[in-house]
Amino acid sequence: MSLGQDGPPTRTRMPEGHTAHGGGTRRPQPRRALVTVVGIVVLLIAALAFANRGDHPSSANGSTSGGGTSGGSTGTRGSGAAPTAPTGLKPVDGKSGAGIPAGFAHTEQGAQSAAANYAVALGSADMFVADRRHRIVGAIYDTSVAAGLQADLDRAYSGAALKNLGLTADGTAPAGFTFVSRTVPIGTKVTSGAGSGSGSGSADAKTVEVWCTDLVGLAGSGSTKPVSTAWFTITEQLVWSNGDWKIRSSSQKDGPAPVAADNQAASADEIAGAVRDYGGFTYAR
Repeated sequence: MSLGQDGPPTRTRMPEGHTAHGGGTRRPQPRRALVTVVGIVVLLIAALAFANRGDHPSSANGSTSGGGTSGGSTGTRGSGAAPTAPTGLKPVDGKSGAGIPAGFAHTEQGAQSAAANYAVALGSADMFVADRRHRIVGAIYDTSVAAGLQADLDRAYSGAALKNLGLTADGTAPAGFTFVSRTVPIGTKVTSGAGSGSGSGSADAKTVEVWCTDLVGLAGSGSTKPVSTAWFTITEQLVWSNGDWKIRSSSQKDGPAPVAADNQAASADEIAGAVRDYGGFTYAR
């Protein structure tokens, strides 16, 4: 474990016989060295105690879901926003037929984890291919809305929409190009229960906002649709259905977007290679 800025000051030990600022020879000072060592040990012990203390819920508040031990609700940290951070408890280990994490805890924390993973699935390149899209929608949406949504999405992911992205009629990239569509959640928050006004909502209905950035475009030599980034927030109305969180409805709005950095844009080949070589993540809190 490394010490932060609160650690002891850095000391440069001069060789014996070296003079500083024109003064006399510096002599070893064993008492000062001992105080420095003791100070380092005390700080390390304090840092370890603080790190291990955490705000983890007790095991009595946990529940077992999908074969994994799921945590209870996160602790309150004053009036500020709670950070999206691991709880230290075992995340879900289940998978749906579409390869999306499943078996989330029946808690506010579990709802946030589900919403983040569902945002990744909805922003993936698989959504542009009909059979893969059908599997995703069937896995993450409540059965009461999934069937009707399939038809709406089939119309949305077709024709001009695909053409505008430079894709073929079946939603795949033309020969020699790599289609990139990857969503990365930055953070989540529960805003209310579905249709229940403000607050965390009921135990079986949560509204979760997921702040995201993404990569979308065609990577390849001569692409007229280069890969670009965007920032947006997805709002998911979740309900507890058949032992897991499912989406009842979802919407999206732009931002909040930070100031763009002065990074040099990578070449199309570099982007295609990065997407190929760096896998995406699943998210659990």
